Amino acid sequence: MKIRIGLLGATGRMGGHLIRNVMEEEDLELSAVHVYDELKEILPPETLVTNEITKLLEASDVVIDFSAPAATQELCERAIETPRPLVIATTGLTQHQENLILEVSKEMPVLYSSNMSAGIALLKQLVEQVSRTLKDFDIEIVEMHHRHKVDAPSGTALTLGEFAAKGRGLDLDKVRVSGRDGQIGPRSKDEIAVMALRGGDIVGRHTVGFYNDGEYLELNHTATSRETFSKGAIRAAKWLVGQKPGFYSINDSLGI
Repeated sequence: MKIRIGLLGATGRMGGHLIRNVMEEEDLELSAVHVYDELKEILPPETLVTNEITKLLEASDVVIDFSAPAATQELCERAIETPRPLVIATTGLTQHQENLILEVSKEMPVLYSSNMSAGIALLKQLVEQVSRTLKDFDIEIVEMHHRHKVDAPSGTALTLGEFAAKGRGLDLDKVRVSGRDGQIGPRSKDEIAVMALRGGDIVGRHTVGFYNDGEYLELNHTATSRETFSKGAIRAAKWLVGQKPGFYSINDSLGI
């Protein structure tokens, strides 16, 4: 029996990769896609094309969401009436939307991650460990993405910042700096910088640096293809179908 995959955000930048990657998997069926505008990919004849999220849910065993915050919110609201496993990779969510994801996870399995790559999953753990060990080192995070990305800093960079803060028992919201200009004075001990660069067609690069007098350590992750994220989401969806209701991370699906 094939797993029926539904896609929210099928016409976005990740949509084409997801459609093609799902169709490449023998144990998956592209059962439904949700569209807001023109769909450029060729779909199997049996795939449902709809602009109604409830119909998307009804036609799917699991839904993968690479969309926009408003669409993710509607997905969660509709899923309360039609529960399905949800793999959510949308970034730029508000606090209300993040709380809504947590609320619906009480009724169905939900995996949320700002980045679906295995490398970032491991990097988060490394960042927390290094942050905890190198307590006297300054932490600076820089992320680089293509010119079309609409949110900044990236969700991944903020997540890495949260793990860095966690390693030192800090609240990222209280110590985060996302810009410096003018006579700002010396750097404070606890601040964690999260800076964003935009340009060209850069898929994604994140650097977490730990800087001290006389030495520094930098941890880097570079994505060279968006299929890193689409294939990671598909891997997570396969795993999530068999799970109990709850809130899961990409690390849970990878067993790390």
